[in-house]
Amino acid sequence: MHMPQPHIESFFDAVTGTVSYVLADHSTGKVAVIDSVLDFDAKSGNLTSASSDRIIEYVRSQNWQVEWILETHAHADHISGAQHIRHHLGGKIAIGANIRQVQKIFRTVFLFERSFLPDGSQFDHLFEDGEVFHVGSLAVTAMLVPGHTPADMAYLVGGDVFVGDTLFMPDVGTARADFPGGDAAVLYRSIQRILSLPADTRIHVCHDYPPAHRAAAWVCTVAEQKAGNIHVRDGISEAEFVAMRNRRDATLAMPTLILPSVQVNLRAGRMPPSQPDGRTYIEVPINAFRKDPDQAPDGIWQGAETE
Repeated sequence: MHMPQPHIESFFDAVTGTVSYVLADHSTGKVAVIDSVLDFDAKSGNLTSASSDRIIEYVRSQNWQVEWILETHAHADHISGAQHIRHHLGGKIAIGANIRQVQKIFRTVFLFERSFLPDGSQFDHLFEDGEVFHVGSLAVTAMLVPGHTPADMAYLVGGDVFVGDTLFMPDVGTARADFPGGDAAVLYRSIQRILSLPADTRIHVCHDYPPAHRAAAWVCTVAEQKAGNIHVRDGISEAEFVAMRNRRDATLAMPTLILPSVQVNLRAGRMPPSQPDGRTYIEVPINAFRKDPDQAPDGIWQGAETE
């Protein structure tokens, strides 16, 4: 029986190092958009849509129809373009069911509106591990691959798998595991699950931070990862990986866009509600992620105002 072959188009955003994908079924003209991006300038607060508009223009040029807008997880390094794309092209916004855990975690960090519930209802669909869905005639399997966050999903279609931030290119390694809810040991096991796929399976990563000697890239095989990934190649044990990951994560700065990204992406790509002045604001919770409590300044804090 002939299995339909997907068409995969990639879109690289050099500012955030993010790769978005259009997964298309030629036979039906149906597509899924994976890990879309809006363009946010943290210095000015300006939010624009050029990165997602490239995807919109491409899908329209092919006369295709969007069925799904997929998130591999709630990204901490870019703002999702899911709502912008759905506004123009339709489709259902979906993510892993464990997004509820991430929402509960960050509800203690940010002052979400009272109507915000950590139940995943902001998304059109929540995938369970092993759930099979279709993009046209293409069967896609949702794989739970936590560790970077509790809710990371990979999407497997035939000989291709979209792994989000779980794995990077072999010479870059793996995702950090020190965000709230992250776990290096769990990440290692998730990576092993991906690397148990057939050796010729093509891995499509969500980010690339290329060394100076090569251009950005985002596709490799399971075999290439097992042979050459600097963090998890064959022969590296779970204990060795966890020790490496914990040491390395302790040296990493927070992502530049984590505060705006998480606030928007946990709302399935929607902005916080506007304020009485008509503007929309992103919160900056002071010292919410502080590692050294002894370095906080004195004499500057005020209590809450009461009406």
